[in-house]
Amino acid sequence: MAHIRRARSGQGWEARYRDPHGKERARTFNTKRDAQQFIAGAEADLQRGDWLDPRVGRIRFDDWADEWLATAVHLKPNTRYGYERLLERHVLPVFGGKRIANIERIDVRRFVSDMTTAGMAAGTVRNAFTVVRNVFNIALDSGAVKANPCARVKMPRSPRAEMLFLDPAQIVALAEAIGDEYALLVKTAAYTGLRAGELQALRVRRVDLDKCNLDVVESLSEVEGQLIFGETKTYSRRQVGVPASLAAELRLHITTRSLGPDDLVFAGPRGGPMRHNNFYNRHFKPAVVRGALPDGLRFHDLRHTCAALLISEGAHPRAIMERLGHSTVQVAIDRYGHLFPRIHAELTDSLDKLYRGGHDDPTSAGATSSDG
Repeated sequence: MAHIRRARSGQGWEARYRDPHGKERARTFNTKRDAQQFIAGAEADLQRGDWLDPRVGRIRFDDWADEWLATAVHLKPNTRYGYERLLERHVLPVFGGKRIANIERIDVRRFVSDMTTAGMAAGTVRNAFTVVRNVFNIALDSGAVKANPCARVKMPRSPRAEMLFLDPAQIVALAEAIGDEYALLVKTAAYTGLRAGELQALRVRRVDLDKCNLDVVESLSEVEGQLIFGETKTYSRRQVGVPASLAAELRLHITTRSLGPDDLVFAGPRGGPMRHNNFYNRHFKPAVVRGALPDGLRFHDLRHTCAALLISEGAHPRAIMERLGHSTVQVAIDRYGHLFPRIHAELTDSLDKLYRGGHDDPTSAGATSSDG
């Protein structure tokens, strides 16, 4: 049972209580009233299940950050590297030396505000905030804090990069402008919707040209100059259909190069893995200019192009989600929802034709029988 008593030194008052594990805890205060208030608060926390071990709360933020990185085994190498850079450059200089339990919501708000007013890009601010929130989630799960102070902290709006879409003629123009070495890569990107890293990690044994399918199981990324094969972005292993005409071109590409099962379908100049930045700067961007294609066109826009082509053919959002490897249908809707109204209008026109056709047909359902 919790109680207070005079400290053995005769100076101050000692508050004693037992934690949820039955271990006796003690703390000394200058006045009896402070000791009584502490005991009342501790007992209330114990009853609510909110009691925190004060020793855990004294651990510094940077130690919890190390714990988070050590246990976040799900992070892809590129993502981990990005988080480590954010910690080093932005997060730890502000929070690193502070006790985790002493950091409050106002501190997190100031952190976001200071980064924003310093001119940091909204995406950088958001990602740094994500790091802080993840560290606090570890501390919360371990009983070091009662709540995550990142809750209800508003982020600056991040302007989404404009999506550009090519029509089939423009896809051909880009393929011709980029030359034979990478023309098939461009067309495969536009008509399958695979990410750059997924295309660059695609091996011949993952290509079933008889069934016109690609098995998308890994992705290639570059971290500090090192090329790493790993899981796809959303861990979405999936099978993607290939148009028959494109499959024929892929078959010719593989056979003329005598590629084996473990060879990369789209390799670098020397046969090894492609370095996307080199390809993008040396080949893709110049091809965009030569082909008189929309200014600012990115390789990733070929993925958006695939989505737009699917939508123009009446594809359901779920089909788009599964093909592109989005985590949820909502992601597909949020990203490409603005393209659907035109399709809805076309479908409505089709329904109108059916409606008018039904009314023009005297034998249609609802017509009155002459037999009474």
